[in-house]
Amino acid sequence: MANSPQSKKRARQAERRLAVNKARRSRIRTYLRKVEEALASGDKDAAANALRAAQPELMRGVTKGVFHKNTASRKISRLASRVKKLG
Repeated sequence: MANSPQSKKRARQAERRLAVNKARRSRIRTYLRKVEEALASGDKDAAANALRAAQPELMRGVTKGVFHKNTASRKISRLASRVKKLG
């Protein structure tokens, strides 16, 4: 357990960051789930719109340090190819 004042503060900060990052990750997963649901329904317009909304959220996650850049790029690329294949 943290003993020094500095380590106690770092523990508090880590707790707050964990909560923020968890919320951000959850939000991004929700956007990705909407794209998946649109793909499953077979509606290309809805899937394209959902992907258009999900892309900035994913990249915002990259700038905030939630995801690695390559991970987000890979996810976007795979979803985009699936949306393109739909029509």
